[in-house]
Amino acid sequence: MYITLLRQYQLVISARGALFDYCETIKPAHLLTPLPSFNNESMVSQLTHVADCYLFWLAKSVMKQQRPYFGEEEHRDLRAVRNAYQQVDLITNDFLQAFKDSPEQQMLITRPDGNTLTRSPFEVFTHVITHEFHHKGQVINMSRQLGYTPVDTDIIRE
Repeated sequence: MYITLLRQYQLVISARGALFDYCETIKPAHLLTPLPSFNNESMVSQLTHVADCYLFWLAKSVMKQQRPYFGEEEHRDLRAVRNAYQQVDLITNDFLQAFKDSPEQQMLITRPDGNTLTRSPFEVFTHVITHEFHHKGQVINMSRQLGYTPVDTDIIRE
């Protein structure tokens, strides 16, 4: 299953790359523009949130690592966001390697609010990549609201 999940994550990276390349065409000020229809979040804050979710779920909750979150103040441009995702890629690779022989092992996870739940590494991995695609769609929608015409950022694209 390790090879399958690794290949799946490579597809996620490819789709993310298409999104980042598209974001390069957006004015830097627009990437930081808070939109009322998205709880006054910006495209950059959405992207940073997703990177932090990878940190929380994979590194902190499952692998029990102490890592600082990607602060929005340090990640105010696309270059800094891309750099954060390079770290996310390394964390994800470490995660997949660590659980390659036990992807279904149930683990106790403590959420930031103190509640606990039991999930497998496979479930957590599925959660973070689908969470990323949810927010990727929001970033695309945000760009539309600012007058841009998005490109295809799906896994299967022309």
